[in-house]
Amino acid sequence: MTSPGAWLVAIRDQRPLVMNITNFVAMNFSANVLLAAGASPVMSHAREEVADMAAQVQALVLNIGTLEPAWVDAMHIAASTAAARGIPVVLDPVGAGATPFRTQVARDLLASGAMTAVRGNAGELAALAGLRGTVQGVDAAGALPQSDLSSWARGQRVLAIATGAVDVATNGADTRRVANGHPLMARVTATGCSLSALVGAFLAVARPAERLDAAAAALAVFGVAGEAAARQAGGPGTFAPLLLDALAALEPGQVDAAARITPSGGPP
Repeated sequence: MTSPGAWLVAIRDQRPLVMNITNFVAMNFSANVLLAAGASPVMSHAREEVADMAAQVQALVLNIGTLEPAWVDAMHIAASTAAARGIPVVLDPVGAGATPFRTQVARDLLASGAMTAVRGNAGELAALAGLRGTVQGVDAAGALPQSDLSSWARGQRVLAIATGAVDVATNGADTRRVANGHPLMARVTATGCSLSALVGAFLAVARPAERLDAAAAALAVFGVAGEAAARQAGGPGTFAPLLLDALAALEPGQVDAAARITPSGGPP
């Protein structure tokens, strides 16, 4: 299994171009997270160009935090283009379960068959899976049982990533639990959205058979950076820029020493 630090080296060596159709709140921070990690971001949502742009990138990230019909159309166009070229597509179903429209948009994108991975919180993924979950605005309460998450991932043929105090990534057959991170990460807007963008970057440098480990590495890298930033932060206002600094300064050996990744759902 490739180490998390080695995946970070691959990001910095290959500098994958990651296309984001994302929400207004997250655009700037997501772009900066990708740059800090060593990837290259592009933000594009005009229907007139998304197919051309998606044909040039190494990963596509769809974030439904800001929704209107034209953006939804653009997401389907870009996803179709990316899938036809074997480019990984990450869906962030922000607020799924909060409104019927938002939930249906996420389900329609899943039904297209173009999604490679879905990264959300427990409430969002529970809503998509038709399981019990609570979403308040775009925040979640409660937990999603790992067995349910694995079953859903297997049925949807996607890599499912549920993030929280302990992150869980599963392809339906194998599972990785990642126990890195810090509570301050939940107090800064766009950290979850930016993590989805980072997952896209890591999937961009992975072969299909390696995607679960690449996703787990993305979770660990972001979590380790969050832990390092929190040691210096006075609160959420200082934490956000320190997170970018910590991500940019991460050394592969530092990641490998601090990563807490457990396979097959064992204790973190």
